[in-house]
Amino acid sequence: MTFSQHLRAVLVLGLPLIGSHLAQFAIGLFDTIMLGWYGVTELAASVLANSFFFVIFIMGAGFAFAVMPMVAEASSGDDDTTVRRVTRMGMWLSVIYAALFLPLMIWSKSVFLAFGQDPGLSQMAQDYLRIAGFGLFPALLIMVLKSYLAALERTQVVLWITLLAVAVNAFGNWVLIFGNLGVPEMGLKGAAIASATTHLVAVLALALYVAKAPGTRAQVMFQRIWRPDPEVFGRVFRLGWPIGLTNLAESSLFSASALIIGLIGTVPLAAHGIAIQIASGTFMIHLALGQAATVRAGRALGRRDFEGMWRGGSAAVSLSMFVVALTMIAFLTVPELLISGFIDPDEPARGAILAMGTTLLAVAGLFQLVDAGQVMALSMLRGIQDTRVPMIMAAIAYWLVGLPTAYFLGIVLQIGPVGVWLGLVAGLFMASALLWWRFVQRFRAMSSPALSPSL
Repeated sequence: MTFSQHLRAVLVLGLPLIGSHLAQFAIGLFDTIMLGWYGVTELAASVLANSFFFVIFIMGAGFAFAVMPMVAEASSGDDDTTVRRVTRMGMWLSVIYAALFLPLMIWSKSVFLAFGQDPGLSQMAQDYLRIAGFGLFPALLIMVLKSYLAALERTQVVLWITLLAVAVNAFGNWVLIFGNLGVPEMGLKGAAIASATTHLVAVLALALYVAKAPGTRAQVMFQRIWRPDPEVFGRVFRLGWPIGLTNLAESSLFSASALIIGLIGTVPLAAHGIAIQIASGTFMIHLALGQAATVRAGRALGRRDFEGMWRGGSAAVSLSMFVVALTMIAFLTVPELLISGFIDPDEPARGAILAMGTTLLAVAGLFQLVDAGQVMALSMLRGIQDTRVPMIMAAIAYWLVGLPTAYFLGIVLQIGPVGVWLGLVAGLFMASALLWWRFVQRFRAMSSPALSPSL
């Protein structure tokens, strides 16, 4: 295939994934907007709660991410049995993980207090998580089924079901947060109920499609799903746990940044929550393109087509860098337009939040470049099923470089939220450099018999 053909293939696979990820992001976005209009205190509590939920969720999603390259490689050889076994064990591991970590959310107040957070906000965040935390089970199963369908290049259905979830969440928030249609006003707890319900509806819709659709029905995915498969369970676990810890290393950097800024004040935390939501929205595009690259690399690995793997990866990276350029322009030219919709016009702290959020988005324009770079490198490495060394590299970049730098600049030097975000840039830059070096080394080892496969 030529480079232009690879570009087209990545777009065909990636555009529905982009839509799906943006729709998934919209669920959190609606929570932020509606709670921002409900009250700044509720918004700040939701930032704490969702940051904590996301750390636990994204670590558990490592097993779902492991499903994608394994299914892609197996499906390139029409090995439906392996496809089914891998997906089932991905679901097993996800449910076991959710059961183990749910108690941490139920009793999360002590965690927030240990990090110096306001007692009132900590209690509110725990109240939210005691409801939303049960959504961890369907949320992780959604990730497994999405990975399975994406690896089969069935991404359009993922988009449509995610759009259904957006509608359910938006309606649920409108009814439950503000007390519409005769329902009692529930505020933050209403947002939690809407979130958990949304995950449940989405996983049921995905499971119904997998069970009934012509292209997947023959794989009888849920028949005798209770039967253990120790061999494949172990394979998915060995590939997935380093991905989960890599996800943890990155997500904890961002969640810790919320905790650090929480030490500064409620208004800075609210501004941070809004700015990070906007930056996360554009990151969803890079994540989707990265997953398209993972699938293409996994299929190329199954065919031993290393030239196709390199061209496909180059096409995905080129599209990602194009998006970086567009978002940097938007963050630098129209920041107030992007931020203003998150805040009630009558909110007394509106001016302070707008001013701080505008400054943070300027920094976000810089870290878009390095954030896109590291996620594309990780995606290619996952496509060739290389996860353990990248995990170590990510931990070094995020925990030993990014997090200390964020605390030092933001708190010790008293630069404030901008210093914290510059620490994020430092960690992401280090991760991008290390991970791309790793991929080039592994690619050379695989594609050239003269090179040692131990690289």
